[in-house]
Amino acid sequence: MPDWTRGMQQTFEYYEVDPDSWLDIRRLDHVLSSTVTREESSDTLGNATIESTDEFDEIYVRIYLKTIQDGIEEKESLGTFLIQTPYDNYNGRVHTFSYDAYTPLLELKDSMPPIGYYVAKGVNIMDQVYRIFFDVYRPPVIAGRSSETLENDFIANSDDNWLTFLSDLIANAGFVFGLDELSRLIFVPTQDVNAMQPIWEFNDDNSSILYPDIKMERDLYGIPNVVEVVYTKNQDASVSVRVVNDDPGSPTSTASRGREIVFRETNPTFNGTPSMIEITQYAKDLLRNKSTLEYKLQYKHGYCPVRVGDCVLLNYRRANLINVKAKVVSQSITCEPGCPVEETAVYTKNLWG
Repeated sequence: MPDWTRGMQQTFEYYEVDPDSWLDIRRLDHVLSSTVTREESSDTLGNATIESTDEFDEIYVRIYLKTIQDGIEEKESLGTFLIQTPYDNYNGRVHTFSYDAYTPLLELKDSMPPIGYYVAKGVNIMDQVYRIFFDVYRPPVIAGRSSETLENDFIANSDDNWLTFLSDLIANAGFVFGLDELSRLIFVPTQDVNAMQPIWEFNDDNSSILYPDIKMERDLYGIPNVVEVVYTKNQDASVSVRVVNDDPGSPTSTASRGREIVFRETNPTFNGTPSMIEITQYAKDLLRNKSTLEYKLQYKHGYCPVRVGDCVLLNYRRANLINVKAKVVSQSITCEPGCPVEETAVYTKNLWG
């Protein structure tokens, strides 16, 4: 693997991919440009735009970043995409075709379980998911392991496609879908960013690949500084507890804001009849959980092997970001020399408790 913090020669190559073997079968020599988008919030986890003077039908295309550094040539896959919608631009001399292309998850989105389809309770969730993929999905799947079983029959809704049905099914085992560098499907355990280990550090030292501009967003809207919990024992008796964040060091406190923002919980869940201490602790825990602020960072860097879902460490002292662990949620990769990546990452900060 090249040293991404040093200079290198960069070019891009494109290949048609066999959907069954997932191997390159034909080099595509007339691609003019492309952009790869990876997006955690997208149901297919991303897409690509490809421009070429060749006209393609529906084929899988793999995009490679080819590097030469210290005389050593290497290729890094940026993803494999299924070409769909073409746009034909003719300037009087030549046709140029622009294509929208999607990750292999489109195959799941385009097909549906049979009406009445279900997975029976008691089965191992991930074993059953792997068997389903064998029947409904051509690209490779890297199996996920879990001992979790279904507590009830899991029934497909009439409007489910295979993507929504299987996404909901693996959530019962604590997984979400992911894609590796070749766009093989993987199963990613859901976990808090604080429990993740950074795979890359972005900083502002002399060898940094981080561009200087960075945008930081935070939204305090709706974060309460007062929680009220009302527990009703019966029709004639109820108990209420009020917890206030009045910490001057908290940006959402009554002291900092100069006003109250109240959240009231009127239907708390307890096992048995709770004591006053238990109700108070419930209210404190509720305020602590609701006092979590999400920060969104938007920045740009030279290419490195960081994907959506990875944890990165930011030490950008000029922007007052010191040892910040953040999760990458989106990327836009422009396939041109320098291979700039526009990236969005998020992290959370607890503001009380």
